[in-house]
Amino acid sequence: MLTVGKDAAGVEEMLKAGMLCCPGCGERLARWGYARRRRVFGPRRAARAVRPRRSRCTGCGVTHVLLPADLMARRADDAAVIGRALADAARGHGHRRIAASLGISPDTVRGWLRRFALAAGRVRVFFTRLACALSADPVPLDPAGTVLADGVVAVAAAADAAWSRWPAMRAVSAWELASALTSGSLLSPVVMFRRADAGSLVSVLA
Repeated sequence: MLTVGKDAAGVEEMLKAGMLCCPGCGERLARWGYARRRRVFGPRRAARAVRPRRSRCTGCGVTHVLLPADLMARRADDAAVIGRALADAARGHGHRRIAASLGISPDTVRGWLRRFALAAGRVRVFFTRLACALSADPVPLDPAGTVLADGVVAVAAAADAAWSRWPAMRAVSAWELASALTSGSLLSPVVMFRRADAGSLVSVLA
């Protein structure tokens, strides 16, 4: 799995120009069909059909699904919806209240919160370091009260730093950035953090 920008045409152009590289060996990725079509829900339960592009490494031959930054792996709701749920939980809202505000099953929201809480310590470390690396004048992050809230604050701080450094990055939300830098695995059993350099950050604008 490799996270890319939300513009399908832009992703096609990057593939054609050889601008997308295999996360394993670093060789150029080429087109290789599509992943299965699925339905994804956005804010206010707006549904849309998505069919991510599939690619194949010209070096090692491994195939990769190119997941748009506004999606997360194996989730029926997009990053904006999941991010709002996590942010509300960081403010102290319970999963039932969050579910009611989003029009989603309480069990689904509770699952998101539990999954994120398990990885929140690593999320906090990764995104705090990123915020410090990108900021011209890094400010220490105060404890937010819970491990989950600490993770949410770190994601927001990293996004703020990226937006300040590259104003065009404002087209990418904090949770799309978080999804991109974890290859869509933010709520997966194992969170895979990508190397956060200028190339990986700017690539989500495609």
